[in-house]
Formats: sequence, structure tokens, C-alpha cells
Amino acid sequence: MSMLGSSVRAARKLCSSLITARYRNSSLLLGEGDSCPFVLNNVLSSPRGAAAKVATPYSFTSIASGDNRLTDAYSAIELALDSVVKIFTVSSSPNYFLPWQNKPQRETTGSGFVIPGKKILTNAHVVADHTFVLVRRHGSPTKYRAEVQAVGHECDLAILVVESEEFWEGMTFLELGDIPFLQEAVAVVGYPQGGDNISVTKGIVSRVEPTQYVHGATQLMAIQIDAAINPGNSGGPAIMANKVAGIAFQNLSGAENIGYIIPVPVIKHFIAGVEENGKYVGFCTLGLSCQPTENIQLRMHFRMLPELTGVLISKINPLSNAHKLLKKDDIILGFDGIPVANDGTVPFRNRERITFDHLVSMKKPNEKALLRILRDGEEKEISITVKPLQPLVPVHQFDRLPSYYIFAGLVFVPLTQPYLHEYGEDWYNTSPRRMCELALRELPKKPGEQLVILSQVCMCFGQLKCDLYSSRKQFTKDSLI
Repeated sequence: MSMLGSSVRAARKLCSSLITARYRNSSLLLGEGDSCPFVLNNVLSSPRGAAAKVATPYSFTSIASGDNRLTDAYSAIELALDSVVKIFTVSSSPNYFLPWQNKPQRETTGSGFVIPGKKILTNAHVVADHTFVLVRRHGSPTKYRAEVQAVGHECDLAILVVESEEFWEGMTFLELGDIPFLQEAVAVVGYPQGGDNISVTKGIVSRVEPTQYVHGATQLMAIQIDAAINPGNSGGPAIMANKVAGIAFQNLSGAENIGYIIPVPVIKHFIAGVEENGKYVGFCTLGLSCQPTENIQLRMHFRMLPELTGVLISKINPLSNAHKLLKKDDIILGFDGIPVANDGTVPFRNRERITFDHLVSMKKPNEKALLRILRDGEEKEISITVKPLQPLVPVHQFDRLPSYYIFAGLVFVPLTQPYLHEYGEDWYNTSPRRMCELALRELPKKPGEQLVILSQVCMCFGQLKCDLYSSRKQFTKDSLI
């Protein structure tokens, strides 16, 4: 017993000294004593599909007996330290009430990580409306100039490139993994507010479903975790099993420990689109508005048999391919051979469900999709081409200057949601009601169509004759609101 006790104490002392020496110069704080409650405990060791152990400290005796889970966690941290960077952005957004002016410059910080091809992946909102971008490696005092190669504001992703070869020396490229299962643990690495050094927090996956992306106001798949995601974490990787499981990008205001990461399928779709087309191409949509068919009377009205399930088409975008092939009151029964439930969901992994819009968004532009529909009580199969569609009123106008036209002191601008945002955080209630309704519900009737509004009347100095009649000639009644 005495020999065994001395061996255990020697192992503990040896591990403690090794950990102290290895991480003395890093920003991670490791526990000491009989056990090591490491921040990434069990993060990288839980089997796929199994529930991860939470708050179970690794003991040094388990290492001495051959358990290598702690060393796996250490190697993952070493991987992150050589791949995660801090991003410094100087940006200036337009003033949409005075479109010929920009707002004052502001400085923000975010996170990013390197991927194969000598590229840095981060969030679009980290570099939105940028004037210049700098990046800094962990443990380095030097900042390097970075250029934005591609940016997708709908999916809140961006790719940066750095010309300096010195920056890439010793960097480790992270690989993309899979969607984590529920209750699997991930480690969020980044540079959140509260300090200048790198930060690592642990979180458990609690939900996988389409979520509203705040930056681009789009509905795409997201992973909800309970890790603390704060300003500055944006763009940092969520690591699981030495691979990236997602990118931190937003949290839920007013709630505690609810953060979201962008999953790998969305990331791969963005990167593949940039590599194939040389630029960001967007996410596809059918251009349909649908409603559930859970109401029994509704199902009877459209002659749906008890074994049939689907959703009812209530509105079709005139610019979509579906406008030529589908009709209002058609019922979508299946998408690419997958049955659609009455609530609009399809099977996803192990007894999970997800809205069928996710299947549409993962399609490539101009790719075909096979829809099984019910029309007038008869089932039909229709092949439809999916593509990205632009709304009548643009949702965002990042990285571009607003257009405007001044005639005789009258300032005309296209109606955009950023223009409405100038009315404040409560713009939905404080902006003109007619403009708000058009921005959120109106569909375009032809490509390139815009809604033009009279923004303001400039004060005229001196003698100026304003010919309102000629101005009405240039802007028809249908194009003005």
C-alpha cells in the first residue's frame, strides 16, 4: 500500500510539474491538486451520439493508469493556440438619412481561425463596412494587414487573406468536422471582451434547428450551446474532437448562457460557393410562403387523405421558378423524396426534426429539386430549379454606399431596411407604417425593381425654381410612396 501510495503521489507531482511548465506562458489557468478540473474536460473524448460527461474532473491517477483523455484535451488547446487569431476592424457605415455622408469610424475586435489554403474564416459582421482589417496571432505583438476576399452577410461568414508569409509561419490549419449531437461538449475559443488574451469556454449542445441570423436576417441552421459567447467571441471556432464543429456568432439577449454557433454544413456551403464561383453566391430558396395543414377542416377542404402530410402554399414569389410551375393552394407533400410533415418539418438524424427549408438552402444555385404536390386532390411530381432570390426591399446594404438622387432640393433614395433602422432600435414601431409594411411583406414583380421614396427636402439658399411637374415626370406614381 505504501509503495502504491508513493507511486500515485509521484505521478501527481510529475503531471503537475509538466502542466505548469507547459502552460506557464499561456493564458489558460489549470487547476492543481488531486484532480484537474480543466475547462475542456471531456470535450474531445465523448463518442459520437453518446451523452458527454459534464463537470467530471480528470484525475492524475487516471492518467497514470493509461487514460489519455486529458492529453487529448491538451493537444486540442495547443491546436487552437496555433490557429485562432484576433481581428481588429476599423469600419464606417453610411448615414442613410444623409446618404452622401458616412458615420464616424469605429473600432471593433473579433476572432477568426485559419483553414487550409492560407485563409482566415470569421463572421461577416466582424468586418462589415470595413475600411481596413488587421489580424494578430496568439502570443505575438505584431498585427498584420488582412484583405476581405469574400463575405456572405446572409450566413454571417467571411474569408480573409494575409499576404505576409511571416504571419503563416508555424500556423496550424483547422479542419471542419460534423454536426455535434445533443449533449456533446464543444470548446469555444476566441477573444471576448474583458481582456486581451485568448479565452476558452466549454459548452454543451442543447439544440440544432433553423434560427434567425441577426446580422443577415435570414433563417438558417444553427447550433445552440450553453457556453458564454460574448462580444469579441464572434468568428471564433467551436472545437470538438480536434475539428471545428461551428463558428460562434450570436447569443440570445435577455437569456442566460444561450449562445449560437454556425454549423459545418452552412460553412461548407459558403466556402464551396466561393471556390466554384470566385465570389459569394448566396443561399437558395423556393420563393414560397407556406402554412401548416394541422387543422382537420383545412385538410378535408383540400381533400387530403389521412396518410398524406404536407404544407399549403399561400404565396409565391413572381421571380422564382416556382411561380411558373406551382399554384397557390398547392400542397407540398415531399421534397426530393423526403416526406414533409403537416408542420413543415422533415426527419433529421436520431429522432430529431428540422424544417424542410434547410434542405432547400443546402442546394446549389440553379440545382433541380423534385417536389411531390397535391393539386385538386391529385398527386403530381414537379421538378423546380432553386436559386437565391432578392427581396423587393433589401434587408441589408453592407460594404456598399447607398444610391440617391437630388432634384431641385428633393432627395430621393431607394427604400431599404437599413434606411428604416435609422429610426432607432424600435424602428418597426417608430418608422412610417406604410414603409414598414412594404419592406416586410411586398414581393417584387420584375427583376431589378426598386421602391423609391422622397427622403427629405433640402433647404434652398438663394433663388431656386423647383419644377415639381418635371420631377413627377421622372418618377411615376407607382414607383413613389
